[in-house]
Amino acid sequence: MPILTANAAHADPHAPKKSLEEVRQEIDGLYRSAGAATDAYNLAVEESKKQSAEIVGLAKTIVEGQQKIEKLKGQAGAAAREQYRSGGFPVGAQMMLSGDPDQFLDGADRLRAGQQAEENLLGALNQTQEDLAAYTKDAGTNWTKLEANRIKQEKAREQITRQIDAAKKLEASLEKKERERLLKLEQDQEYKSQTTWLSSGILNEINSQASPQGKKAVKFATGQMGKPYVWGAEGPKSYDCSGLTSQAWAAAGHPIPRTSQEQWAQLPHVDIKDMRPGDLIIYFNDATHVGMYIGDGAIVHAPRPGRNVTMAGAGSMPILGVVRPDK
Repeated sequence: MPILTANAAHADPHAPKKSLEEVRQEIDGLYRSAGAATDAYNLAVEESKKQSAEIVGLAKTIVEGQQKIEKLKGQAGAAAREQYRSGGFPVGAQMMLSGDPDQFLDGADRLRAGQQAEENLLGALNQTQEDLAAYTKDAGTNWTKLEANRIKQEKAREQITRQIDAAKKLEASLEKKERERLLKLEQDQEYKSQTTWLSSGILNEINSQASPQGKKAVKFATGQMGKPYVWGAEGPKSYDCSGLTSQAWAAAGHPIPRTSQEQWAQLPHVDIKDMRPGDLIIYFNDATHVGMYIGDGAIVHAPRPGRNVTMAGAGSMPILGVVRPDK
């Protein structure tokens, strides 16, 4: 393997020169690490969206609770004023003190009804106040979680930026011919992995047809080919790997989790031999990359920064497993 004549900026001039294959592996490692951080970032963003929606819902409930308390207090105040006007005795009690037997019986019934109404009023007031306190506490908890997720997002964003910048700097340090050879090395590695995968005879077993929703998802995903990879992007002009697959299935009318790790964790798993177009292939042991199977041993995916949405061999990367959104 030829030895590089260019080094990344700030590299040790006395350090041994790296081969182009070593540089390829280093760049690949940086982008893979950035992919893992991107998943963490995307998950934090999704959690923040949910918590924001919950806070909005709780705020609405708190306002409604406050309005209900004011109404109940008004009713309690009206009852108190009525007692004051009647000399401190409810109307029913006054009637019970009457010498008329009919008025006495009617007064007893009205007194019992009045006592029950008062108990119900106080009970509703106490319950509403308890509910309001609980809603307020939940809102405070969600605000705390929202702030924690904001910090998590910032850390993930910084990590992604550092790793992508390091990879770009390393690639930019190469001569033009070396960058061309680097791309050829990437393609050769993918071809080698795909050939090894196909040589197992797996395609002889994969013959399932796409579901109607799967066809829609494939049509959407392949329609994005040529658009650039941008971390955290969900279209319509750019995508990251899970942004592409999640939007494809959303377009098919079947929303799925946003990140490749959540897609792996939450969606039904199927055997590779049983996969069909529209299924998602999850790659690497940490589930940090995903592509959509489109048939004939191929996927469509958003590879990494600096690359566009494209087709590739389904076996061109280490497969963790397959998930089916519409199983």
